[in-house]
Amino acid sequence: MMSFRNGSKRLSRRAFLGGALVAGFGATNSAVAAQSLTQTTLDSIINAPRRGSWGDQFDAPASRNAVRVRSSVPILSPETMRKAEAAIAAYEDIVLRGGWPIVPSAKGLRLGDNDPAVSILRQRLIVSGDLPPSTGTSPAFDSYVDGAVKRFQARHGLPADGVLGRHSYAALNVSATIRLGQLQTNLDRLRATPEDLGYRYVAVNIPAAQIEAVEGHRVVLRHTAVVGKTSRQTPILNSKIHEIILNPYWTAPRSIIEKDIMPLMRKDPTYLTRNSIRLFDNRGNEVAPETIDWSAEEAPQLMFRQDPGRINAMSSTKINFHNRHAVYLHDTPEQSKFGQLLRFESSGCVRVENVRDLSTWLLRDTVGWDRQTMEQVIASGVSTPVELAEEVPIYFIYVTAWSTSDGVVQFRDDIYRLDGVGKLALQ
Repeated sequence: MMSFRNGSKRLSRRAFLGGALVAGFGATNSAVAAQSLTQTTLDSIINAPRRGSWGDQFDAPASRNAVRVRSSVPILSPETMRKAEAAIAAYEDIVLRGGWPIVPSAKGLRLGDNDPAVSILRQRLIVSGDLPPSTGTSPAFDSYVDGAVKRFQARHGLPADGVLGRHSYAALNVSATIRLGQLQTNLDRLRATPEDLGYRYVAVNIPAAQIEAVEGHRVVLRHTAVVGKTSRQTPILNSKIHEIILNPYWTAPRSIIEKDIMPLMRKDPTYLTRNSIRLFDNRGNEVAPETIDWSAEEAPQLMFRQDPGRINAMSSTKINFHNRHAVYLHDTPEQSKFGQLLRFESSGCVRVENVRDLSTWLLRDTVGWDRQTMEQVIASGVSTPVELAEEVPIYFIYVTAWSTSDGVVQFRDDIYRLDGVGKLALQ
């Protein structure tokens, strides 16, 4: 039985066909790579001085054009499960044949380089089906390797730039055994979802930081999201969206008051005023910030409420659904967050890019609430709750491995360490 652990050998046609199924090798993956580059290019984290540093803060100041969806098959679908089963069979074959080699780190390998590590990289990409075996195992980082690396990066949720950095090496060197276990674990999760999800529903995939709006078993909108950090995790839940608030007030949770706002006020006593956050006692009376001892160990028993406006933590929109975790979907002033590679920065709530497109879809059957009306209300700055004519189911799921309708196997980091199959990528 062939094993790359004992040196490089020519890959059999059968092994490559299994690998090709794993990667979904083909022209369609180039589009996936381009889309991934657009959605997940790594940006520097912006620390806006006017907006503080607490986690559950921000989303989009204005909605853009409707999100174009390349694949219309939802992640929560029988087709996704069938493709995952096929991927599991391919990975079982790869594991039986010895897996793939560990790719030695060679800083910043890219198109045009010539390095012995490229030979091993080629072997790794051939086994997973990202690179045809006919391209050989030369040490040259040519256009074939460049395309294969971009395909690999795209299906692992990485910027598809063809440059091998820390995160790419980490993903390359997760063993085939662990990837197989990851697929098996997530197939069980997919099988455990309710059989009747509803004709219209929203699915939030936490590890992928992505949202799907589904109608009639087809994805009609797909949104990039920012979800909870490891210390303040976004919960797994099922609920129903019942309300959208335009120009919402934001009330700071107790944890954010204690961990974030109190330290900020000790450094800058004008912080609350500059950020339009007002204090109220239990009778609804406003309390002046200068009357509070911000050096005290315990935070005052007051409500911290931010007025609607451009710097509001939820910006234009809050989408409510019943849940015991007090989480919700919302807009943000900080659009730059959606361009980051690791979008795990909130305090549990979910920030939605192009949230107004999602709101328009949710309000479609609510009389008197078309896109134009919604934009007029947002422009007015008046806080306005809108009850949906019909509640829309929402599912917060945790899926780190799946296969798309075109056979492309997708992996994401097990950010909350719930897979239980070993140490995964993107540490």
